[in-house]
Amino acid sequence: MERAWMLFDGDCGFCTRTANWVMARDRDERLRVVPYQLAPSPPMTPDLQAACAEALHVITPHGRTLRGGDATIYTLGALGWRVPARLLWLRPLRDLVGFGYRIVAKRTRSQACDL
Repeated sequence: MERAWMLFDGDCGFCTRTANWVMARDRDERLRVVPYQLAPSPPMTPDLQAACAEALHVITPHGRTLRGGDATIYTLGALGWRVPARLLWLRPLRDLVGFGYRIVAKRTRSQACDL
């Protein structure tokens, strides 16, 4: 089975803790969890590297690139939480996940990150 890439910011403590949480729960090894700073090419490109500095990214086995809240929802589904993930893809829940993701991401990039 081909795995999806989950590319996170390895310089962010919260992101690293979250990635470790994901890896501990990925019993079926559906995700290749890698700091974007260490990701090989492919899948890494200069444009993707710049985008990964701003948000979590997932590249699906079919080559689709997801970012932020959408990448989070995909990750939950890959971990086996398929029903909740399917529900979260529906609007307005998908929009709320994206909104929540942006709030957390903004805080982790700030000098005062306590997450």
